[in-house]
Amino acid sequence: MSPVELNPGRESVGASLNPLGMNGIEFIEFATTKPQALGQVLEMLGYRPIARHRSREVLLYRQGDMNVIINAHPSGRPALGRQSDAPTIAAIALRVRDAGAAYQRALDRGAWPIKSDVRPMELNIPAIHGVGHSRIYFVDRYREFSIYDVDFIPIPTVDAHPPALADFAFFGVVQYIGSERLADWTEFYSQLFGFEVVPDELRFGILPKGRVLRSPCGGFFLQLIEPEPTVWDVASDECLQRVALSTPDVLGAVKTLRARGLDFTETQDLHSEDRGALTQTYLGGVSFELVHRDPA
Repeated sequence: MSPVELNPGRESVGASLNPLGMNGIEFIEFATTKPQALGQVLEMLGYRPIARHRSREVLLYRQGDMNVIINAHPSGRPALGRQSDAPTIAAIALRVRDAGAAYQRALDRGAWPIKSDVRPMELNIPAIHGVGHSRIYFVDRYREFSIYDVDFIPIPTVDAHPPALADFAFFGVVQYIGSERLADWTEFYSQLFGFEVVPDELRFGILPKGRVLRSPCGGFFLQLIEPEPTVWDVASDECLQRVALSTPDVLGAVKTLRARGLDFTETQDLHSEDRGALTQTYLGGVSFELVHRDPA
């Protein structure tokens, strides 16, 4: 049995459009053996390091309302077996109304729990297995009091709330899936979390492949893609492949990021335009996608 083989006979999401009280993404976590190199890429993208974990080799980066965690602690790097030492997206944390209830609901529907590795004085954040070696966390402390207030120490003299460059916000995450696994993963996200399939005629960005799922809060999207290795030059393993950021002015953002040293993919078939853009791949596997959003 895999994490996407859900228990039969469970009730459908139907009764609630947002069963977990989901309210967006709290953080994206990267696992890497090269935290400084990955940090440089994030800083070109507008993120700033604002805090260090109290007991682990973990750094918190932020811009605007978006948190990114770089985890270089040995126990936090199970995902690195997929592609040498290339950084990987190791986890997504979802903001929910009640973390304990969300976790239990996921287990009741067949999700696999993650064994906690919490040290004294650290928060126990419930999590389940996601695609590949990744984790899905449930976080309900993200307003006045957050998880970082307990587990992280602020970096002195650094602004803890740096503004978002180019008005960036999390748009979503691209997930590569195995052949003929589209129905499995669609069911996984719809039954456990309440995601809905976006009609094919409604597409985003410049990479319209695969199926797009909208979160029940409407705040972000997941894109499920069956990759073509000869085209994408990636491993066939299922994984979280890249993060997408939205901005009201894609070409303006591209210009700003280029001035900061970030390069973009520009070919005859794939190039920056009003709808979106794709950065070049860094450190053997890290890229970011920009997607247009309405300024309203």
